[in-house]
Amino acid sequence: MKKIYFFIIFVVLISCNQKKEEVEKRDWKAIDKKLIDINKYLVKEDKERIESYIKRNGWEMLQTETGLWYEITQQTDGKIVEENDIATIKYKVELLDGTVCYDSDLSGELSFKIGIGNVASGVQEGIKLMKEGEKARFIIPPHLAYGLVGDDNKIPPRSIIVYYIEITKIE
Repeated sequence: MKKIYFFIIFVVLISCNQKKEEVEKRDWKAIDKKLIDINKYLVKEDKERIESYIKRNGWEMLQTETGLWYEITQQTDGKIVEENDIATIKYKVELLDGTVCYDSDLSGELSFKIGIGNVASGVQEGIKLMKEGEKARFIIPPHLAYGLVGDDNKIPPRSIIVYYIEITKIE
């Protein structure tokens, strides 16, 4: 993992120090291919870590096409979540090592508009699979969460995060 970070930093530093003529001569297709290969490797590595975590916990989760893992742990006949609804949720966010990053028991419930990018895309995607009153857990890989940089607060760079969510209200 450290090698990949160093490679990315190396590519950025080299490209910043190049003269214009040297940059124009650069084989951008080769660089794109290398970055795509690195990304594929990281996604594969994340998937293996998530699958191992799920197995250790004895969970039975499903995976979406984008890579979100989810399990509805309490089902209801509540209102179906739709685009532009306002969802109010109770939540707890953890890292795979169990470190609690955020908890609505401490900070209060969160309300947001479905389809607007004010929460991680993995949360948006997962909420759309739920109904009012339901509880679920999501495992969100970095590319659907806070990516290469983390959230500049409690979630480190390239973190896989676990969300425990209950939709308390849909408006």
